[in-house]
Amino acid sequence: MNVGFIGPGSQGYGMAEMIRRSGYPLHLWARRAATLEPFEGTDAIVVGSKRELGERCDLVGVCVMSDADVEEVVVGEEGLLAGMKPESIIAIHSTVAPDTCIRIGGIASERGVHVVDAPVSGSSEGALKHSLTVFGGGDPDVFERARPVFETYGDPVRLLGPLGSGQVFKLLNNLLFTANLSMGIDALGYAEQMGLDGAAVEELLLASSGRSEALHGWCARVTPGDMTRVHTILHKDVGLAASVAKANGVGVGGLVEAADRVLADMADGTYAVPPGRSQSA
Repeated sequence: MNVGFIGPGSQGYGMAEMIRRSGYPLHLWARRAATLEPFEGTDAIVVGSKRELGERCDLVGVCVMSDADVEEVVVGEEGLLAGMKPESIIAIHSTVAPDTCIRIGGIASERGVHVVDAPVSGSSEGALKHSLTVFGGGDPDVFERARPVFETYGDPVRLLGPLGSGQVFKLLNNLLFTANLSMGIDALGYAEQMGLDGAAVEELLLASSGRSEALHGWCARVTPGDMTRVHTILHKDVGLAASVAKANGVGVGGLVEAADRVLADMADGTYAVPPGRSQSA
């Protein structure tokens, strides 16, 4: 199987690299040339256009930022679909609205091309450790054809239902992540207000029963320079999650309220440096 990948950047690098290491012929296209630099000197093949990538590949993973980005690289002028053969597969790894996947799937089906959604949880470093979680949506037979590629970087890999189902779960996951982050940061702040040492509280809270993966990631990796990027991603995902829940008549107000609180504080700079980190620096 010839595998293509669009978006080998901060999230996608590890995924693409694990596909390459697993022996699949890897073809790459990127809007930013800098994201291709780590593959220089390897057997990865860099192609000149999205259409060419589609022509060369049986499966193409798409890992770009927004709904508009996904639509542009897949169905835009000279996009992937312009070159893809019948029975080939597009895997949407980006976190987008379920309806975006369904709409693209309908357009692709007119050309005999299959679409699955396969958003992931975890970092590029996690992909290199084979530890991403992959949430799938789409036709079961098509998903099983793509599974060996997903399993190069993901464990577990789960199909949750028809096209768009992986996005529904990913959005709920990111909503819960943001709500957990809000409560975790509040707990660190409250402890410091009550006179406890911030560095000690951070260490002990992350080792105790109140530990959350969201707070761990915040304390371990987030820097002031990351704030705009993190806020942009989480704001997008929380908004999409709220919209999907509303469309399905599901109330998620408590989670959204908690998530909105931390997003507002990120936006006004309240959390320019994670609490505890500033004390231990």
